[in-house]
Amino acid sequence: MTFGSIGEKCRISDYARFYGAENIFIGNNVRIDDFVIITAKEPVYIGDYVHIAAYSAIHGTFGVTIKDFVNISSNISIYSASDDYSGRSLTSPVIPDKYKSVVTGRVILERHVIVGANSVILPNVTIGEGTAVGAMSFVKKDLPSFKICYGIPCKVMKDRDKKFLELEKEFLNSL
Repeated sequence: MTFGSIGEKCRISDYARFYGAENIFIGNNVRIDDFVIITAKEPVYIGDYVHIAAYSAIHGTFGVTIKDFVNISSNISIYSASDDYSGRSLTSPVIPDKYKSVVTGRVILERHVIVGANSVILPNVTIGEGTAVGAMSFVKKDLPSFKICYGIPCKVMKDRDKKFLELEKEFLNSL
């Protein structure tokens, strides 16, 4: 398998699956656990110091960007394309495109984003720097930076402490 690029000190499970690997660009110090699936029809960028936990799926049909120091917990689904569930079209990958309506858009997880277990992120969403998304959240619109958000649908609940930015500097200076 040939990735678009892969950095140093990456740990990728033999049980992870990659489709369109030539469109997947992986930074340094990345860990991808068992049974992760990443599809990349358009580029999927994974920054440095990123962890993607077991059973997560990143569907990069229209592109996904995961910036540095992001943590994606188990059973996360990230979609850059999603069927229209309104009933005005058919839904299924086996139906010709002229009968379907698909919502598309790049998904961006800015630096230091945390996504809690069993969450879903829909197309055309940006999660701002340092934002934590609680477990079992449904993210269908952009989230601002440095917030704690959760729920169905996901909502801003409170501010997030920025101490991790100081710890990042200390950590990087120690290398």
